[in-house]
Amino acid sequence: MERPAVVWFRDDLRVADNPALSAAAASGRPVLCVFVWDEETPDLRAPGGAGRWWLHHSLASLAESLERLGARLTILRGPSERVIAQLLAETDAEAIFWNRRYGGVERQIDEAVKTAARDAGLEATSFGANLLFEPWTIQTGQGTAFSVYTPFWRACLSAPEPRKPGPAPRTLHGATPPASLKAVALDDLGLLPTQPDWAAGLREAWTPGEQAAHEQLERFLTDDVRSYREERDVPGVDATSRLSPRLRWGELSPHQVWHATTKRRDRATAEGSSTFLAELGWREFAYHTLFEHPDLATVNIHREYDSFPWPPLDESALRAWHQGRTGVPLVDAGMRELWTTGVMHNRVRMVTASFLIKNLLIDWRLGEQWFWDTLVDADPANNGFNWQWIAGSGADAAPYFRVFNPKLQREKFDSQGDYVRRWVPEWDTPEYPDAIVDLKETRRAALAAYDAVKRSR
Repeated sequence: MERPAVVWFRDDLRVADNPALSAAAASGRPVLCVFVWDEETPDLRAPGGAGRWWLHHSLASLAESLERLGARLTILRGPSERVIAQLLAETDAEAIFWNRRYGGVERQIDEAVKTAARDAGLEATSFGANLLFEPWTIQTGQGTAFSVYTPFWRACLSAPEPRKPGPAPRTLHGATPPASLKAVALDDLGLLPTQPDWAAGLREAWTPGEQAAHEQLERFLTDDVRSYREERDVPGVDATSRLSPRLRWGELSPHQVWHATTKRRDRATAEGSSTFLAELGWREFAYHTLFEHPDLATVNIHREYDSFPWPPLDESALRAWHQGRTGVPLVDAGMRELWTTGVMHNRVRMVTASFLIKNLLIDWRLGEQWFWDTLVDADPANNGFNWQWIAGSGADAAPYFRVFNPKLQREKFDSQGDYVRRWVPEWDTPEYPDAIVDLKETRRAALAAYDAVKRSR
């Protein structure tokens, strides 16, 4: 049998603008497409519950796309390094291709696989596919990573334009894996929730997959980008792109989003397009920060915050926050939206995170863990990056004294109550409880705690 080229899919679940897949197709070899479900490699963080739901359906969509091209998706499970080594040996593969990841453990795995494959005489090549700019290409004049967003994005905009996206292969000559590999069915991974099956809201809110991702991008650029700058902070208006889970799982590449947006930009959409692309820049900044700080989800970037005087955990307050039963309308609305749909409006994410950290004085890492489990778009970079931004311990973080006032935020961005009323129908009725904390008093306590950290520097 002719020796195959392996394509190792991870968070790039698409056939168009997939450099690894294109390289395998161009090699002229039979193509073996694989996905490895790895819950065994130490410190490799598995997706949370909502992410697993999305992953299941996105993998199903990818499998269908590959079959139409003439290949199949082989699913394996186990420690990635060992599984890939066995795969390459038992298929007598001639090459392996993949698109890069940027977390610390992920990079270690990929480097080990690349070294072993090349030592065995195989071609092993990785590609930049999921960022507009590779982290080592955007640096300060001193050759270091940026720690502030504005000069970072200015440097990105001064760099050569991101490459144009490539098409999907017209056809693939698929390879059949040997039975000894013990491939598993997608359903065998157990990614879908069962008890309780809380995914009904996800099914109503989302259709995962590459085709749906392109349809959503087209819808946004046609209907919403014009008013994006003015309306993106209003949670009661459907004005955001809703592309974050598409980018997280690689159903769309940032290159596709960038060039589709710039191609459609005209005088009427110029401001909205620029603001939207700047948000794409925040995603880039988060990943570049992850590249420099692999423990972003657990360790303060500014280590002086290690001494922050967190009080003993109030389990009942944390549970009320989880359930959207804090008695603070905008916070409760956001947390219920999250549980029902797997996402939360970005403005409300900032408010709910600030409330947890600076009103309840609960460690930001516990909030990060809850969002990791309940967001369909939770990824290794953005989740930890944004929680540290709110906490004040991260890159270009919000000033420690910035405490989002949920009442003022609701009055400013949901003045008619459309968003709150949708998710908290008992709001403004006798059934709605009083707030579990006093916003003014807890703000003062938070500022005192932050002042203590500041004085200790």
